[in-house]
Amino acid sequence: MDTFEGFMRPDGSAGIRNHVAVIPTVSCANGVAANIARAVPGAVPLLHAHGCGRAIEVGLHARTLAGLGANPNVAAALVVGLGCETVQAAAVAAEIAKTGKPCAHLVIQEQGGSRRTTEEGIGIVRGFMDEASAMKRRPCPLSLVSIGLECGGSDAFSGVTANPAVGLVSDWLVSKGGTVILTESTEMIGTAHILSRRARNADVAAQVEGVVSRAYGRTKDILGELATYVIAPGNMDGGLSSIREKSLGCIEKGGRSSVVEVVDYGQAPKEKGLVIMDAPGYDTESMASLAAAGCQLIIFTTGRGTPVGFPILPVIKVASTSRLYSLMKDDMDINAGIVLDGSSLEEVAGNIRALAVEVMSGARTKAEENGQDGIVCLAAMTPAF
Repeated sequence: MDTFEGFMRPDGSAGIRNHVAVIPTVSCANGVAANIARAVPGAVPLLHAHGCGRAIEVGLHARTLAGLGANPNVAAALVVGLGCETVQAAAVAAEIAKTGKPCAHLVIQEQGGSRRTTEEGIGIVRGFMDEASAMKRRPCPLSLVSIGLECGGSDAFSGVTANPAVGLVSDWLVSKGGTVILTESTEMIGTAHILSRRARNADVAAQVEGVVSRAYGRTKDILGELATYVIAPGNMDGGLSSIREKSLGCIEKGGRSSVVEVVDYGQAPKEKGLVIMDAPGYDTESMASLAAAGCQLIIFTTGRGTPVGFPILPVIKVASTSRLYSLMKDDMDINAGIVLDGSSLEEVAGNIRALAVEVMSGARTKAEENGQDGIVCLAAMTPAF
């Protein structure tokens, strides 16, 4: 199958969901954004704790918020600002509007306060929702799909079952002309020599090495000689011994395709194929970067078990063991642990691939069914990861 049933957007992209997003530019506007979304069933508030922080983060946060509104899964967006923050609502809305989708902005200090802004926003979002509800799914090529790769709570089996199976799915989507984004720079430490060899040219190889080198440098600055052991307690309980061991399993999610491009946090790729994004290993920050970069779907492997999803993206959870799948069956979508029972990686990859196409066409993931929308957590560091 080379198509899925999606929503075509004015800029030629295709959404697998049809959300109307309410985006506060600053945490001070969260209450108004939440009240607007609460009054319009189906509207999605993208609440966060940023927008007026250190000057070095302003560009990063503005780009990320605009990228979230521009994501193909968003049919229309309302940006809500306070008025005195550094990330301005008008600027974010203008970037989103470049996609051709309906977009408006309101400023609390200009509208006359929270209640008036909320009332005005409810009217705008209801109009957007009426337009979105009238949209119909239609066949779209898989070449328009961008999948983000994530892992959290990894264990010793993640690099043996779940991650390599996802790697086969990554290669499949790349073969269809789609895009796969591999991120979490910290979890690439110790693998630069592997990833750089897969770069399509010397420039990309140098960028890959730079990403991994900077990730290790930052980690060493903070942890000193303990930098090679920067893994979570749950990772150690799951049998992992070092960041290098974890990284060798992590990069398996990218399959065997050539690395065609390296991008910064939340930056949309210009190339199709396997892309590396320089972003933190913290799951919620990383997922926000994938959504801002235009991914319509995230495939998330886990060995210890994590239920978190994301507000505008469906997240497919792949368990590394049958024990985890049985223990958290309400949260896990795919059991990769059957590999340890004698099944092949190809069988698991086929299960993931089949579910991914169903989700692209509207089927809900466990995280969506459970209301595990997660949070929008923007990276709190400079753009140069």
